[in-house]
Amino acid sequence: MIHHLRAGGVSLLLDARGTGVPAVLHWGADLGHLDDGALAALADALVPAVPPSSVDDPLRLTLVPTLSQGWSGQQALAVHRDGRLDVDPALLSVERVNVDWDDVLLVDVGDAEAGLEVRTELRLSPEGVLAVRNELRNVAGTPLGVGTLDVVLPVPDRARELADHTGLWAHERRPQRLTPGHGVWLREARHGRPGHDDAYLLAAGTPGFGFRTGEVWTAHVAWSGDRRLWAERNPLGPAVVGGGERLDPGEVVLGPGEVLTTPWLVATWSDAGIDGASDRLHRRHRRRRGPLRPRPLVLNTWEAVYFDHDLPTLARLVDAAAAAGVERFVLDDGWFHGRRDDRTSLGDWTVDAAVWPDGLHPLAALVRDAGMELGLWVEPEMVSADSDLARAHPEWVLGRASTPEWRHQRVLDLADPGAWAHVHDALAALLREYPIAYLKWDHNRDLLSGSAHRQTEALYRLLDALREEFPHVEIESCASGGGRVDLGIADRVDRFWPSDTNDPLDRQEIHRWTSVLVPPEHLGAHLGDARAHTTGRSSDLGFRFATALFGHAGIEWDLTRASDEDRAAVATWAAAYRDLRGLLHSGTVVRADVADPALAVHGVVAEDRSAAVVALVALSAPGVSRPAPARVPGLDPDASYRVEVVDLGAGAPRTLDAGAPAWWTAVAGGGSVVLPERALGETGLAWPLLTPQQAVVLRLTAV
Repeated sequence: MIHHLRAGGVSLLLDARGTGVPAVLHWGADLGHLDDGALAALADALVPAVPPSSVDDPLRLTLVPTLSQGWSGQQALAVHRDGRLDVDPALLSVERVNVDWDDVLLVDVGDAEAGLEVRTELRLSPEGVLAVRNELRNVAGTPLGVGTLDVVLPVPDRARELADHTGLWAHERRPQRLTPGHGVWLREARHGRPGHDDAYLLAAGTPGFGFRTGEVWTAHVAWSGDRRLWAERNPLGPAVVGGGERLDPGEVVLGPGEVLTTPWLVATWSDAGIDGASDRLHRRHRRRRGPLRPRPLVLNTWEAVYFDHDLPTLARLVDAAAAAGVERFVLDDGWFHGRRDDRTSLGDWTVDAAVWPDGLHPLAALVRDAGMELGLWVEPEMVSADSDLARAHPEWVLGRASTPEWRHQRVLDLADPGAWAHVHDALAALLREYPIAYLKWDHNRDLLSGSAHRQTEALYRLLDALREEFPHVEIESCASGGGRVDLGIADRVDRFWPSDTNDPLDRQEIHRWTSVLVPPEHLGAHLGDARAHTTGRSSDLGFRFATALFGHAGIEWDLTRASDEDRAAVATWAAAYRDLRGLLHSGTVVRADVADPALAVHGVVAEDRSAAVVALVALSAPGVSRPAPARVPGLDPDASYRVEVVDLGAGAPRTLDAGAPAWWTAVAGGGSVVLPERALGETGLAWPLLTPQQAVVLRLTAV
């Protein structure tokens, strides 16, 4: 039988005729309604020729491609039992169901001789997002070692250009592009977490695809440990993308009857460039997570006070935060037993009585009385060699004595039941004693030893248990910044920290690419000091305001040292954030294709396109004296919009205009101009000549 799933403008076509492993014939553009005869004709038309010096039957790229089928590319399934490696599964059954609004195919295949069965679950969401995972069962009486269990999907030959990401600490999600020939473009994470150089989202597209143009097929592995993501073209013909968990030899061995379930490979198709794929991913995530309460404006104490904790200092910061309109006050590292620097005490999760003789109760009372929520920093997966925990339980510390420390810390073996229980109980005790509404959950080093598979599974169990016990507590995923941003942990956390840098110039790019996968309401965006603590670069307040606005906004700045003028400006910016966050956190994220890399146009358009918030950004000096007009994508082509500047409190941006564009003259002084969408989205707005590291935020309202 040929199965055709359709949703959200996307079709998935699965050929399950015969006894072989079914094959995905198509996933991408909606094929429309097709009866059984048309489906059969379409499938037959796709049967390839048999070339010379090849397997004698037409080669099909199945759901579980293996060498025994003639597929010599990346294998989806590689197992070993008693020295035997070959696997040749055949179709057992196909079931179609509906789960959580997703149209689902459950495909079961098995190999009785090899003693295994594989269930492939394919889900097509109402938004047109395809999620696929495999489940491997050992049905024999002896152990089965698993080398690889991945998801492989075909892409058309026209998808010749690839894009993914790389990066490093404080410079995450840097895009990179290539057009490979025959062979495999393979990206593997070997950090025990995705890492700062994570491939993140792989896009295969028609040459030259952009934010708003071209066809793209994207793939992301929803897993927070070691993982693989690849694209492959080879002389056999089919081009593919694939991904899954990266396993070390011997890391997963299934006993009789045991099951291994892979992470989801989350895939999308778009004929409207990267933004089209991003919109599908955002809509799916928002539906799955449900509506969020308004994202509270945060103040985090890290870059304000670092380890210098005392009640009088923090009391002054609480007062300044409340005056600025902050809604959540987060106490960062330095509050627990013996913690005076970053070389000691991780694992000892009790409040330091020397600094806090009355516990955190006095601070919690100040925060509550000021009308704010209390948040707390923790790093539960790590342990300091100099800690009571490490001295009491050295067997809970992963690695040998020769395994290097990383940021002066080691990894706690959460897969050990005793270590897991210790962390769970310590965190639960804090959450029961104090009115903590938010945990900033950090993870500041790679594993370098132990099993990333077992560690990640234990982490998920821990997060799931705490969320069930304390459903009111929100959790942020921080991993020395953006080292663990993925859709596996996204089901368990409410916020990501995309990077440890608050430098707005770097953050512009980091947010642009991180938000392709994760909606902006889940991405922390903080207003830092005038001189960025990570880069030493100084930035105007207006540029910092405009950058931090487009996310879950916060402040990481000692406001007690700011001038009265700057504090008043922060209060204006905070009010603008509260006014706009309903739109910023629910609308469609749009990014214009701008030829000059010095300039950027991005924003959020309301679901009904009645309003938008858009930023025109000068990252550096443009390549020409008169940049091409700025086009604002995603608006209603039949509407006109009132355009006005959003007052963020910092005054007008710096420009070099000897004679400013007429529309800019009209709005820069607090006025407005009404323009048809064609002038905004097609012909564009003449750029005000912003100097480097300047931005203007516009509010567009349909009239």
